[in-house]
Amino acid sequence: MLIQSLCLIFGFLALGDLVSFVFGLPIPGNVIGMMLLTVSLCRGWVDVKSVKPAADLLVQNMAFFFVPPGVGLLLYLDLLAREWFPLVVAYVVSTVVVLVVVGWVMQKMERS
Repeated sequence: MLIQSLCLIFGFLALGDLVSFVFGLPIPGNVIGMMLLTVSLCRGWVDVKSVKPAADLLVQNMAFFFVPPGVGLLLYLDLLAREWFPLVVAYVVSTVVVLVVVGWVMQKMERS
């Protein structure tokens, strides 16, 4: 069952890459593939049970996926030290914007 669920997830990844390539979209194929998978799950075209084994495995090991980018940041410590203020401002502003937008959307959804 794990192999089937991994194949399903990677199939949507490949489909997203294909859509991105064929239509020349500026959105990465992996993002398109996960959006297609999300729509398929919400519409009931794909059963949640069919992707659960692979999703559980990936979530349990998610910390390993952050190691390469974290190590990659070490290459740019001098740049981070020079540009720390704009990075902190961007981080704080984007966090506040996300919180406000999510709160606004939730209020709109609760009224409907």
